[in-house]
Amino acid sequence: MVSPEPMKPLTEPTTVAVIDVGSNSVRLVVAQVHPDGHTDVLERLQQPVRMGQDTFRTGRLSAQTVRAVVNVMRDYRRVLEPYDVRHVRAVATSAVREAANADFLLDRVFMTTGIEIEVIDTSEESRLTVSAVREALADEPALHRRNALIADVGGGSTLLTLLRSGEIAGSQALRLGAVRLQEVLDTSDETPDRSADLIGHQIHNVLSVLTVPVPLREVSAFVAVGGDIRFTARHVGTPVDSGHLVRVPRTALDAFVEQCIHRTPEELAKRHGIPFADAETLNPALMVYQALLQRTRAKELLVCGVSMRDGLLQDLARMVTGTEDEELHGGILRSAQSIADKYCVDAQHAHHVAALADRLFEALLPEHGLSPRHRLLLRVAGILHEVGGFVSPRSHHKHSYYLVANSEIFGLAREEIILVAHVARYHRRSGPKTSHLEYISLPRTDRMAVSKLAAILRVADALERGHAQQVREFWTERAGDEFIIYVPGVADLTLERRALASKGDLFEEIYGLRVRLEEAQPSLDPRHRRAEPME
Repeated sequence: MVSPEPMKPLTEPTTVAVIDVGSNSVRLVVAQVHPDGHTDVLERLQQPVRMGQDTFRTGRLSAQTVRAVVNVMRDYRRVLEPYDVRHVRAVATSAVREAANADFLLDRVFMTTGIEIEVIDTSEESRLTVSAVREALADEPALHRRNALIADVGGGSTLLTLLRSGEIAGSQALRLGAVRLQEVLDTSDETPDRSADLIGHQIHNVLSVLTVPVPLREVSAFVAVGGDIRFTARHVGTPVDSGHLVRVPRTALDAFVEQCIHRTPEELAKRHGIPFADAETLNPALMVYQALLQRTRAKELLVCGVSMRDGLLQDLARMVTGTEDEELHGGILRSAQSIADKYCVDAQHAHHVAALADRLFEALLPEHGLSPRHRLLLRVAGILHEVGGFVSPRSHHKHSYYLVANSEIFGLAREEIILVAHVARYHRRSGPKTSHLEYISLPRTDRMAVSKLAAILRVADALERGHAQQVREFWTERAGDEFIIYVPGVADLTLERRALASKGDLFEEIYGLRVRLEEAQPSLDPRHRRAEPME
């Protein structure tokens, strides 16, 4: 659920914590956030729990595994108490997300510890990881090359994010997690060579059908994230002067993989002095990295020592300090645009509606009291509001809801995507009703946000009724029960007024204001300032 209003700026250090409920272990990080956004890690803990072994093999979490997770979370709750932690964010990934009885685990943990675990999707995982990488490597030239790939091989999935000239161009999740490969292929009783053959064949099958938005053949810089590749980098890598990266040449990776795949997990654990659980995931993970690297033009891996938990900490730091990640916002909007392109949306119209809606949002700040995050979601809805026309012009608003709700938008959590889908759905025809089951099932605060944002989007769409970008600048004024939009340089607003007559009902219902359009000259601005041109 999106926060209904922004956090108050932080004035003194505060302690936060993040918990990562992963496929192979549960990890805790406690950190202190300073008013300038800087974080100091106070403690890191990790407890192995084999959730992926259950989910990827049987589709359910066993009672024994649930008890183990509950016990770990209870212990972590005790660890947090002396730190006086003010904000905790606990997330779970594929092993919980795909378990048929996930709710049982989440309820048990909440009842026992009071900690609510948020099950995040792959796009949120990718966003958090990429955020951490970009923060750590802000000055690294490799990230600003024409095409750079960030790859994170986890227990359940491999997350790929493509950067073009430093900007996020797309992301994709592959069902190639190290634990998943073991459990789905059931390689525990196989010889090392036979196990490697089975895993290699499965990796080849998945990558052979990999398409855009991650064109591997065009990648010239490869940034790798994950515990298994960090372990490899310590053995065969060379640290970069910046201290944030370790270089692993392709030939060195190939040689190390060749050494490892002929050994059992027991032999790897003994040879390298690592826990058996880590030794089990080593070969599958390294084979995925190797296969990906071989499909690119990169001659080396650049191993970055961050994780999704670092992204979680950055999120909490931004939340408590009241700051936003503007670079990430650009990635979210580009991801939305790629979906709009897929469904042949009129890009000029969509972006103009989004820009108009953004200006209206700002003008109505005292009325709606929504957060900067809601403003971003409104822009995304503006870009995507007409995707349903790809299915059929008839009732295209309903098709827009379905297509958006079933898309992955980089940087948006699942509940945010659903909120965007509702705003896009209500850009025309009927407003939200209690008979609309998807709408009424939303939390109350989200229903309020949908109504407020949809009301703005309907007005913005009415101002762009002719798809000609006629309304390019405006200023507003509240007079009694009217919200007046003054549009300079346009001689005839008849078409827009007619559109408002059918779309302005929701705005009047939500804000208690009737929208009125007025032709005007810039010199008549009631606040004695020129209207700023639309971006």
